[in-house]
Amino acid sequence: MTDSIMSKAATMEIPINSNGDTGTLPEDDSLEQAANLQWSLDEQVGSSRGTRDLQQVMVSGPNLNETSIVSGGYGGTAEGIISTSSIKGSNMHHSSSSSSMTAEEASRGVAVEKIETVKKWGLNTYKCTKQMISERFGRGSRTVDLELEAQIEVLRDTKKKYENVLRLARALTNHFYNMVQTQHALGDTFADLSQKSPELRDEFGYNAETQKLLCKNGETLLGAVNFFVSSINTLVNKTMEDSLMTIKMYEGARLEFDAYRSDLEELSLGPKDAVAMARIDAAQQQYQVQKDKYERLRSDVIIKLKFLEENKVKVMHKQLLLFHNAISAYFAGNQQQLEQTLKQFNIKLRPPGADKPSWLEEQ
Repeated sequence: MTDSIMSKAATMEIPINSNGDTGTLPEDDSLEQAANLQWSLDEQVGSSRGTRDLQQVMVSGPNLNETSIVSGGYGGTAEGIISTSSIKGSNMHHSSSSSSMTAEEASRGVAVEKIETVKKWGLNTYKCTKQMISERFGRGSRTVDLELEAQIEVLRDTKKKYENVLRLARALTNHFYNMVQTQHALGDTFADLSQKSPELRDEFGYNAETQKLLCKNGETLLGAVNFFVSSINTLVNKTMEDSLMTIKMYEGARLEFDAYRSDLEELSLGPKDAVAMARIDAAQQQYQVQKDKYERLRSDVIIKLKFLEENKVKVMHKQLLLFHNAISAYFAGNQQQLEQTLKQFNIKLRPPGADKPSWLEEQ
């Protein structure tokens, strides 16, 4: 119907008079009515279509994956449709690529840090090795603290002598333990023979009692000697060893300090251009760091040696007094004095058969 009206309006004749002008015609509203009719039909069709689309959205909900964007001018016949699913996929791809780039940058940073650490370690090892070789061949100078070096040598010599005392004390303990076990077995044998030999019952009985008494006093002496050995072992292998470990760190710091000091002296004797001055500044900073480390460890060594000497005198005074009193009382046959010595030093004997401490005692 709309097409027929438009075709009718397009083929209407316009009368022209003899002068070529349009004649005065009665007012014809056909074109205007056709246009108004077309506009009203378009509005009805669009409103009905929009109503159906709105009803469908309200029933099924919006589908973002199928949403399209229409591009084009008014009355255009071509539509540029962009699917939102493609936009969503591009965003996901961008986020995944960003996360992969972040992980790659992090791993690259760790690798660079490790390379720098290995590089610094290699350079430091090279300088220290060079300094050590120079000192051994008498070409390089070294920092020496005569008083501290003398104390360190005394400590090392003292540790060797105390290790010898510890070795001998352990040997004495093993031999005396075997003797006590032999006395115990001999006493049991004498007691058994006194029961089976009526004619020698008294003689075997006297010897059995004597061996049991010696065995009891021997176990008391073993307790004192074991305490002596344990204290010497702690002093030598823990207290002195801890001080020697600090001394070893101090000597390593001294070598590094001398290596960076020699490096700084060599650079100071060279040219003074911009590149050389930058290297001198870096060497000066490294020298100051190593100097501070050397001074700190030197102070730690001095303090530890002082406390070690005080602790050594205190411990050895007690242990030597214990060893002397216990040995004298045992060989004098003074059982009361031997037991009093153990009480004086708070030594508790283990019951027979308890050769190894329980797991609770070890804790």
